[in-house]
Amino acid sequence: MHEVVTLQLGQQANYLGTHFWNTQESYFTYAGQEESPVDHDISFRAGIGADGNDTYTPRTLIYDLKGAFGTLRRENALYELQHQPDPTQQGPWGGSTIPLHLPSIAPSSYQQALDQGTSPPQLTTGTVRFWSDYNHLFYHPRSIVQLNEYELNSSLMPFEKWQTGVELFSSLDREHDLLDRDLRPFLEECDQLQALQIFTSTDDAWGGFTSRYLERISDELGKGCRWVFGLKDGKQNTRGTQMLQLSNWAQSLYGMDAHASVHIPVSTPPSPLPPYIHLDAYSPWHISALATAMVESITMPARLRSSEAARATYDQMEATLNNEGNRRIAAANISIEDPGALQSGVEVGGQHDTRMTNGITNGDLHDEETKDDLAMFPHMFGGNVGHGRRLGRTTHTFSRLESLRGPWKSSEEIESMNIESRDRFAGGLRTSTHQCQLLFPILSSYPRIFNFDGRPERFAIKTTLSASTVVADQVRELERMTRRLIDIDEREAICDGLASIADEYEEGWNGSDDSDDND
Repeated sequence: MHEVVTLQLGQQANYLGTHFWNTQESYFTYAGQEESPVDHDISFRAGIGADGNDTYTPRTLIYDLKGAFGTLRRENALYELQHQPDPTQQGPWGGSTIPLHLPSIAPSSYQQALDQGTSPPQLTTGTVRFWSDYNHLFYHPRSIVQLNEYELNSSLMPFEKWQTGVELFSSLDREHDLLDRDLRPFLEECDQLQALQIFTSTDDAWGGFTSRYLERISDELGKGCRWVFGLKDGKQNTRGTQMLQLSNWAQSLYGMDAHASVHIPVSTPPSPLPPYIHLDAYSPWHISALATAMVESITMPARLRSSEAARATYDQMEATLNNEGNRRIAAANISIEDPGALQSGVEVGGQHDTRMTNGITNGDLHDEETKDDLAMFPHMFGGNVGHGRRLGRTTHTFSRLESLRGPWKSSEEIESMNIESRDRFAGGLRTSTHQCQLLFPILSSYPRIFNFDGRPERFAIKTTLSASTVVADQVRELERMTRRLIDIDEREAICDGLASIADEYEEGWNGSDDSDDND
């Protein structure tokens, strides 16, 4: 069946994960409706609820700190009769007890409307307090893992430093064996595990927690497809905060590199934004929505039914991207469009849509730079990373994976591109393009961050992952800055490791060569 199990680690990851699962649920079809192109068994698991009825819940583990879950509880309408404490059971204390009841968090009006089956009110940045405020799904109780050792937004014990996450994971794993307690039950339900999909922030303590978790998984399970979507704060912060985040991010890139088969750094939010995207950079609900559009679209081929032409497993997509497993960091780009404008193929926003011919031709149509609107890779110096470069240096792309939703290209063009890429797979630019007609839906839980005439309810999305010298440029700059930030006893290993990562994107190419990607 090629199932995918997801791990969500931390508040930012769970804002993204909530959008992701809401979107997955929207693809369900029912009696009398046309069958969805999405194979739901890949991402959802069947079970039996407390009342004996069949249930269908996400294959996901949700880790977060105390106070981060809002109104979400392990028990819910599907499993509310399970996991209840037995009042007759007492611990070693035999004396009298006084129960301490913390004030409960009132459900949002949006959640109340969902529970009552009525039309929910429009969400705003002011009404979304927690990621659970816009959640649509029930989760299995095993999916919810609250870490009580730290509290959300605590000033006394902040969960900010990379090493703090390392120490927390090590402590919990010694006591509970997290892989056996939390992850293994989901793995054992799979007929044939396709991949682990991991959402995590990488510039705070969750980066350290996730790095050690990945290492533990690798030690226990060996090789496999493990795709990490590593979120990095893209806002302007105080200098002290920015320096701490850079140090954390450097340690995450280095610490995860040997254990993640693909690592996709994601700036939250990226910049500069195209004029049709309007979002609040300080609202995690907003910035995670944009990240979700990329994450959910680039991974779409792995969730399609086997009968779909755009179907591709994580392993197949990975084979296009990396160099025998050595180029594991990929840069993500995204473009979003009104599908009606694409179908017209004449004008978009009052101008000719050059994206319909895939940008500016550079001799060979299939080797030119893909003109996407927004680069998601966090950048260390000015300019749009997707098209930026160090002074005097052109950008070279080794491999590119495209996932298209909507009528971006004809089926004949895609077939021709994929055949040509296979013919020259041993050398030159490796490409793979997958296009399905399932558009990205704008749900009531999704903020209105895309502004197009006519306010369409579904969007055509083009996402690309590429292994290019853009990655080398950014990693080398991070390595240079990290030398001033990290303690001397760790500096050499981390900086040498980052330099080795960047070297993989230089091998076999000289910066003075003609670029595949001239603008």
